[in-house]
Amino acid sequence: FNFFFFSTLQPGGKMVTSAKSSVPTVTDQAAAMQLGQCAKNLATCLAELRTSAQKAHEACGPMEIDSALTAIQTLRSELQDAKLAAVNDQLKPLPGESLEKCAQDLGSTSKSVGSSMAQLLTCAAQGNEHYTGIAARETAQALRTLAQAARGVAASTTDPKAAAAMLDSARDVMEGSALLIHEAKQALISPGDAESQQRLAQVAKAVSHSLNSCVNCLPGQKDVDMALKSIGEASKKLLIETIPPASKSFQEAQSELNQTAADLNQSAGEVVHASRGSSSQLALASGKFSEDFDEFLDAGIEMAGHTQKKDDQVQVIGNLKNISMASSKLLLAAKSLSVDPAAANAKNLLAAAARSVTDSINQLITLCTQQAPGQNECDNALRELEAVRGMLDNPNEPVSDLSYFDCIESVMENSKVLGESMAGISQNCKTGDVPAFGDCVGSASKALCGLTEAAGQASFLVGVSDPNSQAGHQGLVDPIQFAKANQAIQMACQNLVDPDSSPSQVLSAATIVAKHTSALCNACRLASSKTSNPVAKRHFVQSAKEVANSTANLVKTIKALDGDFSEENRSKCRVATAPLIEAVENLTTFASNPEFASIPAKISNEGFAAQEPILQSARSMLDSSTYLLKTARSLVINPKDPPTWSVLAGHSRTVSDSIKSLITAIRDKAPGQRECDSSIDNINKCIRDLEQASLAAVSQNLASRDDISLEALQEQLTSTVQEIGHLIDPVSTAARGEASQLGHKVTQLARYFEPLIKASVGVTSKLRDHQQQMTFMDQTKTLAESALQMLYAAKEGGGNPKASHTHDAIAEAAQLMKEAVDDIMLTLNEAASEVGMVGGMVESIAEAMAKVICSLPPAFRCVFISQMTKSVTCPDELGGLASQVTVDYSQLAVQGRLAAYTAEPEEIGFQIKTRVQELGHGCIFLVQKAGALQITPSDGFTKRELIECARAVTEKVSLVLSALQAGNKGTQACITAASAVSGIIADLDTTIMFASAGTLNAENDESFADHRENILKTAKALVEDTKMLVSGAASGQDRLAQAAQSSAKTITQLTDVVKLGAASIGSDDPETQVVLINAIKDVAKALAELISATKCAAGKAADDPSMYQLKSAAKVMVTNVTSLLKTVKAVEDEATRGTRALEATIECIKQELAVFQSRDAPNKTTTPEEFIRMTKGITMATAKAVAAGNSARQEDIIHTANLSRKAISDMLTTCKQAAYHPEVSEEVKNRALMFGSECTTGYIDLLEQVLLVLQKPTADQKQHLAARSKRVAGAVTELIQTAEAMKGSEWVDPEDPTVIAETELLGAAASIEAAAKKLEQLKPRAKPKQADETLNFEEQILEAAKSIAAATSALVKSASAAQRELVAQGKVGLIPANAVDDGQWSQGLISAARMVAAATSNLCEAANASVQGHASEEKLISSAKQVAASTAQLLVACKVKADQDSEAMRRLQIAGNAVKKASDNLVRAAQKAAFDKADEDNVVVKTKFVGGIAQIIAAQEEMLRKERELEEARKKLAQIRQQQYKFLPSELREDNN
Repeated sequence: FNFFFFSTLQPGGKMVTSAKSSVPTVTDQAAAMQLGQCAKNLATCLAELRTSAQKAHEACGPMEIDSALTAIQTLRSELQDAKLAAVNDQLKPLPGESLEKCAQDLGSTSKSVGSSMAQLLTCAAQGNEHYTGIAARETAQALRTLAQAARGVAASTTDPKAAAAMLDSARDVMEGSALLIHEAKQALISPGDAESQQRLAQVAKAVSHSLNSCVNCLPGQKDVDMALKSIGEASKKLLIETIPPASKSFQEAQSELNQTAADLNQSAGEVVHASRGSSSQLALASGKFSEDFDEFLDAGIEMAGHTQKKDDQVQVIGNLKNISMASSKLLLAAKSLSVDPAAANAKNLLAAAARSVTDSINQLITLCTQQAPGQNECDNALRELEAVRGMLDNPNEPVSDLSYFDCIESVMENSKVLGESMAGISQNCKTGDVPAFGDCVGSASKALCGLTEAAGQASFLVGVSDPNSQAGHQGLVDPIQFAKANQAIQMACQNLVDPDSSPSQVLSAATIVAKHTSALCNACRLASSKTSNPVAKRHFVQSAKEVANSTANLVKTIKALDGDFSEENRSKCRVATAPLIEAVENLTTFASNPEFASIPAKISNEGFAAQEPILQSARSMLDSSTYLLKTARSLVINPKDPPTWSVLAGHSRTVSDSIKSLITAIRDKAPGQRECDSSIDNINKCIRDLEQASLAAVSQNLASRDDISLEALQEQLTSTVQEIGHLIDPVSTAARGEASQLGHKVTQLARYFEPLIKASVGVTSKLRDHQQQMTFMDQTKTLAESALQMLYAAKEGGGNPKASHTHDAIAEAAQLMKEAVDDIMLTLNEAASEVGMVGGMVESIAEAMAKVICSLPPAFRCVFISQMTKSVTCPDELGGLASQVTVDYSQLAVQGRLAAYTAEPEEIGFQIKTRVQELGHGCIFLVQKAGALQITPSDGFTKRELIECARAVTEKVSLVLSALQAGNKGTQACITAASAVSGIIADLDTTIMFASAGTLNAENDESFADHRENILKTAKALVEDTKMLVSGAASGQDRLAQAAQSSAKTITQLTDVVKLGAASIGSDDPETQVVLINAIKDVAKALAELISATKCAAGKAADDPSMYQLKSAAKVMVTNVTSLLKTVKAVEDEATRGTRALEATIECIKQELAVFQSRDAPNKTTTPEEFIRMTKGITMATAKAVAAGNSARQEDIIHTANLSRKAISDMLTTCKQAAYHPEVSEEVKNRALMFGSECTTGYIDLLEQVLLVLQKPTADQKQHLAARSKRVAGAVTELIQTAEAMKGSEWVDPEDPTVIAETELLGAAASIEAAAKKLEQLKPRAKPKQADETLNFEEQILEAAKSIAAATSALVKSASAAQRELVAQGKVGLIPANAVDDGQWSQGLISAARMVAAATSNLCEAANASVQGHASEEKLISSAKQVAASTAQLLVACKVKADQDSEAMRRLQIAGNAVKKASDNLVRAAQKAAFDKADEDNVVVKTKFVGGIAQIIAAQEEMLRKERELEEARKKLAQIRQQQYKFLPSELREDNN
């Protein structure tokens, strides 16, 4: 399947993506529509093909190994046939084959074969049959390419022996590979068998050897091997113990050494050049290099013979050995490049090897030759410049890891150093200071090399960033890093085992090994976390372990060697290096798998042209620097030569000018800037065009497009907006840190805006609704403007990761752009779904299916199924529902492959992917049927099909859910356990209420001692569960599920036994009961946090932030369980239980403070008034704490502990909720949080001081209590002021009775209003009946009555206060003189309040009776009117004595008016109900004459009786009102009331 995926599905998917992105830019409408339709069809077919291939792969997976084995045996036979044809001179190259091409194919394929075999070994060793089959198939495919390349090389070569050798070695590879796959199959049968594993490893080594032999048969390779052998043979001359005496004079030897050094340096350059050419060129260059090396070595040994001291001689021989090693590496790098020119970083490795040769030669020349002052330094510098010149020849590969902006910094720094060095060269020439001159030349040489490297890297980045170039893509691993590390470790190991290595060299080598092995292990860890291939994941982890273990063993031997440089220790060190080198080589081979490889960039001709100014400046700089150094070399010998000084000055000017032009060229060519400017101009033009069209639409002059249909335009617009949406994140990423990608991405983005504007204007021109036209225009303009803002931000950011000040603006612009895309897509989908167009939706679902992304939102199933049901019952809404189904399925695909790849075991992950894809197919059918039904709503057959599709989708959703739950048992168990613990915490809160009320009693006569042991035992079990829970996060889902279930069960048991223990203490000691229950509540809360942290950390890496949160939660859990155990032990000890309760409270408050100080926003917000109420409790608790500290009684301490815990907890909760209210400013919020923390910290200090007083009850300690309490009081004052600031100018005192009255009156008004509306909805009763229990009318009326009663209570307090004030002022007498003076207002406001209370009572009775059918609507009307009248009288009573302009009077007036209005509404509603009832009374008229007369008489009689009763009722009401204004004794007035 993997081969099928890479060879068919992946290219097909890329083709679909490219086609879709091209559609908006095709100007021919017919071609664009056809291309779009073909892309959709191909996407659908690929999705179906992928599903079918997966099923076929699942069924045929085990047969892959046998199939691979058969294929390899066939290849062996084909090579045998080719050998016979070659012997008979009948083997001819196939069309398109050439020697060079086939040689390169063979070289590159040999690496693929090696990597595939490494993966095969790993899979077989792990016993993974599924991936072993994949690896066998990949190996067979790579061997097929290898066999074809080997045949091509044999057919193209003119040497029959070479052809036969090539085919024989290739056949050996096939035989070895067949045996390897056979052994792998056997290893799967008996996994873990040491003997089969050993056989497997031996066969793999034999295959690796055959592969190397095959590659060595390539033309040119033998010549390089011969050159390497020649260098090895020549280097044996260095192993002699005694250097032969010199046969030439010192001057001759020195001259010969200089000449051979120059020749060898030149030959090294020729090898570098030839490795990029033909095999014959490489053969000649490597042969000449080995000859020059032999001559140089002889000259070096001759020079060593002239040295007098033994130490100097050893040093010369050591340098010659270094040159030998560097030369061998140069040839190996050249060989590697010639075999596989496309290999990552091969050219850079070759250039580095050539520089290493130059550096080694320079060191030897400096050591051996005695020239005129300054000559050696200048010669060395010239050789170094010659070595780096090759970087500028063809910069189509990265030279270093520097970013573009790092290159600019490097150029600036090195140019500064070069300027100072050039000035120093000139100055020291004049003064004759030769050592300083040598230092300046060395500095100048290093600066020039740095400048050249930066220029080469900058030119590469400029070329890659050109929009016409193809950008590369980063692979899973960086092969450059692995190759460099491998080379560095091998060199360091050689230095370690070299008998001549000094202690400092050994330590330096050990440091290099440690550095690179650490880097390799980190790279393996990252690769393991990124890859989705489980075999590769395990292989990287295992390789990292092998490298780490072999490094650890080597370090032990190095320590021993450092202590004693004996031959035995050196031998141990040599033995220890072998496993490390082998482990690193194996890892490097595995990492070279094409599956992990990066895709190199391809620079276009335009890109090469853009590079030229930088390269030209750098070449000019090197040329002029070379002349300058040559001039300085002659000038330092003869500083009195004026013409030479003039030449030096000229070269200095040329160097300076070339560096200036280099800096200018690099800055001018900054990647992406030109493209950003061009794109900004393009979008500005589009916006102007859109504005013109918008003006035409407003004046209704917009011409309709007749050349295309509305549906086609909508489809064009949809595809364009989608493509723009896909580019937002890439542009944002490039602008923040990928300068080389910026030009590509902004150019791609900008090219979509012209088709966007055309399609949008076209859609608008076809719409008839003006509002819809404006919506389309405005949304398109918003998108264009947000894109413009994005481009400005991207241009400023420029891809510079260090320009962090621009990153926020880029992120904000990206978010605005996403919102604009979402808005216009929503409008388009709604418009399309209204007319049954579902093509875009089907495409979206197919696209999501292709990603096989399987993380399911929790509410997805309910939403999905409710939409299925609605789609069948409400055909009119089908368009919107189909759109919603598409969005929901896309959400299912948003999170990535996480659910499938993290599921355990692997079969579950595969099942999840399959079921999500099947769900996608179901959604596609559903959306298609919905579109068809919308076009023909009356088609019964389509409706039945839609019902079937809906049912199928519902079933598939259930299947996806079941697969997810099976794959995430641990996470599911954590959610269940958290829910159970939440219920336990709520239950404990209730138990605390019972205990505080003194009603928590034991059922039997048992003591606390009966429960103590059980509590301790269960608590210890909970600690064990905690350990399991923490370790379960790093283990599999099964262990996590077991740990979560066990912890939930144990906390339930612990809670039960603690509750029994608390009950056994008895209700006569409620405070101790509360202490004990609080202790178990703390444990339960800590467990809830721990379960939540475990759920988040499950499956994460050890250094993930969630792991640190898990460890923190585990510490809190252990602390709280320990606190519970201490509390249990202290319960029966009256001398210490107060102290223990206080300690537990302090710990609890600290944990609450930690939660308060976290950045997590609260679940809800609250009002500042509520916040103020909660701060009052702090004041009371502070007073209690000070009193308890002074008394030092254990009972007081326990009471203080319980009170403090609740007061602080309530304050912190409401403080955070009030601070996070959306209307609260940031400044006030920060103040509230600051003083909340300050208040809590101060209170903790106070409680700790109380604890100190208990331990040392001295007068000094008690004096500190007051200071601590003042700190708390100050913080509380600040909190209250902050709460007032939250309210601003509308601040009121929540304890003010007038405010309470206003609140209650407004509540009463709302209740009466609701009752009135309910009454209007009720049907009047035709006859008296029992109360209908389904009605809530009586509840609403009673609620209104309660609200008015509460208002009355508050007003009575207010009235009493006002009355006392008026009496004190003398405005009102204490006892009224007579009725004329004050009448019913004798007690002022209090009398008015009582009137409201009486009216409320009557309203309550009338409402109850009316609902139950015992009273009429008329009584209800009368009672409501009385409420309104009483409220009005109350307001009058206020006006009589109060200040008319006071705020309280104004607020009460508004509240009173609201009550009156609500009452009036109630009256109207009741009157309407009564009127409707009268309308519905049925009168049966008698038909007979006598009966009819009797009926009329009876009706007239009843009418007269009613009129008389009405008259009497009016008189009675008048008398009652008159009596109220007469003077009566107070006793009678009370009775009357």
